[in-house]
Amino acid sequence: MSLLRDHDLARAFDHASHTYDNLTSLNPGYRTDLLRSARRLQLPEDGAGLHLLDLGCGTGTSTRALLRAAPRVRITAVDASAGMLRRALTKPWPARVRFLHLTAEELAASDEGPFDAVFAAYVFRNLTDPDAVLETVRTLLRPGGRFAAHEYSLSGSRVHRALWTAVCHGLVIPAGTFTGDRALYRHLLHSVTAFDTAPAFAARLTRAGLASVRVAPAAGWQTGIVHTFLARNAGSTTPREKAQ
Repeated sequence: MSLLRDHDLARAFDHASHTYDNLTSLNPGYRTDLLRSARRLQLPEDGAGLHLLDLGCGTGTSTRALLRAAPRVRITAVDASAGMLRRALTKPWPARVRFLHLTAEELAASDEGPFDAVFAAYVFRNLTDPDAVLETVRTLLRPGGRFAAHEYSLSGSRVHRALWTAVCHGLVIPAGTFTGDRALYRHLLHSVTAFDTAPAFAARLTRAGLASVRVAPAAGWQTGIVHTFLARNAGSTTPREKAQ
């Protein structure tokens, strides 16, 4: 199994950043499914007056989806990869969007938040300690704040696992090898098969203290492979709000 973690994974994303958007564009439904997950947050009044955290923003594709779903929201977008952030910053953004070079773990010690909502696309399967980051998320969220994770998390069906493995070996890894990023895309394959199934990740969210957890599938060929996980912060007062 070829899993990358922490600094090694950030460096791999740095190296892949210049071709990342081109490769993801080969995935039918990639951007459409991100937008669908962003809209599932159901932010009221187009996000007016709300502050949202885009956790693991990459090159800004998830950030763009959030702006389309809630065009008046204020976004703080963070990522551990400086290379991915540099690509994001080459794109045009409104003044209410800002990008920060922070790991999910570093957020806990930062002065960021509290947030009205947190969106995390393709993040949790890459983390060494997803439970610790979920605790950070809960700390950063206002009481009742909304959470959405858009993640490769297999249904548990052997058919979906076999489809994912075939797509990676037949398309994703060869394309990544061509661009010189084979290690990253082998990591993609194995990080998904080693990660929680969709029911297991939903249970993990509940154990982390998030409430009203529900799971919605992606459409098209990614059904059973990609899911949206939705929840709310059930806490009455977050530590971050007590400090304010």
